[in-house]
Amino acid sequence: MVQIIRKDRLSSRVSKYISYKKKAVSKHKVHSPFVFDLIVDVFENENSYYSFPAVELIRKKLLLTKRTLTVEDMGAGSRVFKSNQRKIKDIVKYSAQKPKYAQLLFKLVNYYQPNTILELGTSLGLTTAYLAKARKKAKVYTFEGSPEIGEVAKNTFKSLLIKNAELVQGNFSETLPETLPKIAVLDFAFFDGNHQKKPTLEYFNQCLEKANEQSIFVFDDIHWSDEMTEAWEEIKKHPEVTLTIDIFQFGIVFFRKGVEKQHFVLNY
Repeated sequence: MVQIIRKDRLSSRVSKYISYKKKAVSKHKVHSPFVFDLIVDVFENENSYYSFPAVELIRKKLLLTKRTLTVEDMGAGSRVFKSNQRKIKDIVKYSAQKPKYAQLLFKLVNYYQPNTILELGTSLGLTTAYLAKARKKAKVYTFEGSPEIGEVAKNTFKSLLIKNAELVQGNFSETLPETLPKIAVLDFAFFDGNHQKKPTLEYFNQCLEKANEQSIFVFDDIHWSDEMTEAWEEIKKHPEVTLTIDIFQFGIVFFRKGVEKQHFVLNY
């Protein structure tokens, strides 16, 4: 039964990707100056920043690490792993954010210079490292549910001399409401911790209370399942949301005031 569900998810994802490619457009068909500039200055920015090689060296080391962790998965589960016993090298290979998208997050943070960053889903700390290094003056709150994974992430931060990231350990449903009161304005949030509709919308609405019109929210795996696609569609319809960008892997949300509500599906 589990194997059938995994195949159904894969088939659904392939179908969603084909649909996305049919809808996706290039910058030449974008009539929003704001989005056009974002494509040119961020998406098409091919600079290799000084932080990239250091983080990718840690990735390579983790890919060679055969130590097994006991993972407490509090989300929608995994497409790949059948148990909670997982080798570090396999977590990096199958679960960690790929360099292309982790580096896009770096570029977004580097471009918009947020002061407060929140990440739901630390994993082994690679994406957190990109977020933290993109703006060293920013305070990064990163949330991880699995203690053993969190310990590896702490070692990642130590190896990369990251001092502006605070790892918050525990169930998001408990730790997020406890942490948000410490934040005056949430400038940037990356949601990558629970690929289910109800929790995703709950976390979105909780974080929305700390957002302003300059805030940026990024949702990972918006087409991971029918549930996540439904969550993404609800987020797009929210009255506070004025502009969204779908690049298949990520859904990027803006709250800019005084503009017509627009939704873009872009090639990336």
